[in-house]
Amino acid sequence: MLLKIINRRLFLGLLLLPDYAFADQLNQADTAWVLTSTALVLFMTIPGLSLFYAGLVRSKNVLSVLMQCFAITCLVSILWLAGVYSFIFADGGDMQKLIGGASKVFLPDISVTSLKGSIPETVFFMFQMTFAIITPALIVGGFAERMKFSAMLCFSGLWLIVVYLPICHWMWGGGWLADLGAMDFAGGIVIHVNAGVAALVAALVLGKRKGFPTTAMPPHNMTMVVTGAGMLWVGWFGFNAGSALTSDGRAGMAMLVTHIGAASGALTWMFIEWKRFSRPSVLGIVTGMVAGLGTITPASGFVGPFGALVIGVTAGTVCFYATQYVKRILKIDDSLDVFSVHGVGGITGSLLTGVFAASSLGGLGLAEGVSIMEQVGIQALAIVVTIVWSASFSYLILKLLDKWVGLRVTSDEEVQGLDTVLHEETGYLDL
Repeated sequence: MLLKIINRRLFLGLLLLPDYAFADQLNQADTAWVLTSTALVLFMTIPGLSLFYAGLVRSKNVLSVLMQCFAITCLVSILWLAGVYSFIFADGGDMQKLIGGASKVFLPDISVTSLKGSIPETVFFMFQMTFAIITPALIVGGFAERMKFSAMLCFSGLWLIVVYLPICHWMWGGGWLADLGAMDFAGGIVIHVNAGVAALVAALVLGKRKGFPTTAMPPHNMTMVVTGAGMLWVGWFGFNAGSALTSDGRAGMAMLVTHIGAASGALTWMFIEWKRFSRPSVLGIVTGMVAGLGTITPASGFVGPFGALVIGVTAGTVCFYATQYVKRILKIDDSLDVFSVHGVGGITGSLLTGVFAASSLGGLGLAEGVSIMEQVGIQALAIVVTIVWSASFSYLILKLLDKWVGLRVTSDEEVQGLDTVLHEETGYLDL
């Protein structure tokens, strides 16, 4: 009996040896939370965003959108390993303010004991990779139903390297925007403004879909849209609360304000639409939810519940009228309203972060000696830099690809649908 007890304790001790080896640094609770958050953020893209976008397009293009999101996930994962991660988060030496270094290309020195703060670096690598995946996937909504698959792949890879990499480094990798004091907790600037602007540029460069805006192009499957939207809402908790990189009160507050932002954004959009068009729509309430989520994202780790409520209501209002203005007044065919929802939402949320982060308004507080007006000014500068960089290089990449592989399918192919033309498959048997 005594021997069994000794053997059992020895076995348990051996199981715990890896933890004891670096227990002074590794935090298992933080690691478990960020692992969970990583899965949640990937869940946002595959299947969340994929289903959301696929339901919004016409039935003849449903598979093309699913394919684009799936392929982007795979492509970005490989590019992330091949150097994008390194040039964002590795030490850049004398060039650190502008770009990271090459020491982590293909992760030559990483092991199970390598740490990034209180979590394994493998976990940090994976968590940040999911952010890099969803950003170019968001842009798909700007050119849906008309871009060649080959052009989409080339654009997504080049855009990740030329646009996402430097902006992400400047904000999160120890670059000059971070030194300036710009606040972006989970990607309002790095992801939503960045992707929203690129989507707008793509919509302008490719031109309108055949029949836009005179021909109605309603979502082909609202059940699919709502399913994807629900997955986005749940997955967004990993997006925002996971960005704390620890399982503490700040992560809890980020989760709370994320939910409040989503709920208030959804209700605001619904009530505006109800008043204006005499009935609330399912598409409206889920779009308002996404607007609320995108707008609260930069502020999620800095503001309190009151700030989240104001930001959510503002998101539902501003993004609703932005969609009307872009499509009805400017007649720009941003197919799935990426700029109006994500771009405008990211800009709005990033500016309001500088306001509601103040402790006097229930936030976690601004840097010592920095006023609300000063912080808003810093936020505005970071937004302008992102808009200029993203717009300029997105345009350049698209123009180069247009000459190299061609961006758009032919008019006849567009009428036939991308599922059949590009993939020789159909999403539904009766097509």
